[in-house]
This record gives sequence, C-alpha cells and structure tokens, in this order.
Amino acid sequence: MRLMEVCGTHTMAFSASGLRDLLRGHVDLCSGPGCPVCVTTTRDIDRMIALARRPELTLCTFGDMMRVPGSQSSLSQEKAAGADIRALYSPLDALQVAREVPARTVVFLGVGFETTIPVVGLALGRAIEEGLGNFRVLSAQKRLVPALRALLSYAELSLDGLILPGHVAAVTGSRSLDFVAGDFGVPAVVTGFEPLDLLHGVDLLTDMIAGERAAVGNAYPRAVREEGNPEARRVIHRFFIRQDASWRGLGNIPASGLGIRDSFRHMDADPLVPEADLPPDEEPEGCMCAVVLRGGALPVACPLFDTACDPSHPIGPCMVSGEGACAVYYHFHREEGADDD
Repeated sequence: MRLMEVCGTHTMAFSASGLRDLLRGHVDLCSGPGCPVCVTTTRDIDRMIALARRPELTLCTFGDMMRVPGSQSSLSQEKAAGADIRALYSPLDALQVAREVPARTVVFLGVGFETTIPVVGLALGRAIEEGLGNFRVLSAQKRLVPALRALLSYAELSLDGLILPGHVAAVTGSRSLDFVAGDFGVPAVVTGFEPLDLLHGVDLLTDMIAGERAAVGNAYPRAVREEGNPEARRVIHRFFIRQDASWRGLGNIPASGLGIRDSFRHMDADPLVPEADLPPDEEPEGCMCAVVLRGGALPVACPLFDTACDPSHPIGPCMVSGEGACAVYYHFHREEGADDD
C-alpha cells in the first residue's frame, strides 16, 4: 500500500528511526507538501531578498530560510554581502532585536503553518503592548487544510492513505481534517512523531485500508482533540486574514494563505516590496521539488539529486530544510538510489 506522510517532520522521523526501511516492501511511503520552507515559492524568496537589500531594515528569520535559493541569490548570500539578517529560534526573539535597534525597522519573515502562526501573532500583540513601532512581519504563512484539498484533487495522485501532522491538528483540531475521508474517500490518521506514534498510525491505516473503510483516526490523543486549540485559533484570527497563496508544487490555492489584517497594516512588511520589482516566479531548471511535494516522485528520481544538488549546494528548497524530503533522502537513503526509485 502507498501512504503519504504529509508532514516534513514525519518524513524525517520515518527515516531517522529506520522505520522507512523496515516497512519497505509492505508499505511505500512518499512525502507531501508539509514542509513550510519547501512550499515557499521562488517569488516569495525573492521578496525576502528584496527586503534584505534595503539598508534600513534588519531581517529576522528561522534558520532554514537562510540557504533557500531565490532566482538569483539567497538570504545567506545577502548576509555575506553585508545585509543585516539574523537567524532566530522564535518570533518572540525578534522583539528583543527591535528593542536593541530602535532606529531600524525589524522585519520577521513569517514562514510556517498553523503550528507556528499563533506565536507570530503573539509577537505582534506584544509589540503593540510595548509600543514597538519598528517591528513588522512579512507573512508568507500558509494553511494546510486548503493545500490538502488541492493535493487530493490531483487526478494523477494515487494514494491508499494519508498520515497527517499531529502538531497542525493540535491547533486546528482533528475534526478539521474529516473532509479527507468524507469528501475524498481516503483513509487518514493524525499521529505524533515518536517511532511508536508512527507505527500506531500506520497500524490504524492498514486496518482501515484492509477493511475498505475511510475515516480519519486520531493516533495522537495526548496532544490532539477534535476541537483543537481555540485560544491559538483566536490569536490567528485576531491578527491574520485568509487570502490566496501560491505553493511550490501546488500552484495558487484560494484562501490557503494568511495576510496581516488591515487594522494592523502598519506592521505589515509586504507593502515595502512592490510586485513590479520582483522577477517572474520560476522553478530552478531541472529541479523536481515541485513534483516531490505533491507525491509524484521520490527525491532520488530527480536528475540533480546528489549530483548538482546536495545540502552544501542546494538547487531546490527540499534539499535545504532538515524536514525537506531531498535532504532526508540524502542523509538516510542516498546509497539506495535506484532501489528507492
């Protein structure tokens, strides 16, 4: 049977634990669009690079974003050229930067799913409370549910079941994912990230598939409830509004992005970069990240994998992030090459 682990953390966990190899021959696992760095488009990366080139700005970002290639550069290259870019662990750390450099505008690059979006909202709220007028956010944040709908609508997608991310469901609630079985007839399970969580999830899925029963099971009840986390969703709703967003590999998906609400427009960094200043949104030549992200191929099928593209010289974003499918396969399955393909 063929299962998709939607989440990049699951991709890493299956490989790092050895479970991907142990299950091979019984369960074929493929990756999905659950790595937020990987689904960020080249155009959005170019937007961040354009901000980095403005001398009056200080950019703060999660470390994974630093080395993702844009059309001509990366944040890491811009930093080497003198741009003030700082890699942080939390959006709240960016507030401390804003306090330390009151004469500069500090922009946090918001890239992530529902797991991290509430913390970005908390950072905005705290900046308002403290009167930090020099703090802004560039929101390239995305909602997973619309992406799953778009993914499951692909005619060429052939899956027996989905393994859904536990940390996103902890915020949105498992009920928000019932459409996977209800609307598309695909069995699915929400699970955690320890080896026993993964095995429990696969076990529930195999039972559903064998019994020809489509449902969305919860193998992560210690963290995920049907209703999710209402307080986290209230924070998201206060600061962000749904908008169309482009995803690498899935294209433009209605209401799949989150922009900053008009009432907080003065904290939005997006207007600082005119659309006319950005190059066209194009995939790197020969890169198959877009296909990998929608389950159309394993990383080893890409002609650039472990040749022109590796973690030291990434061409596509899936080779950059620690949760990117290409980086995971490079570290754990590189020698198997043709067998994995």
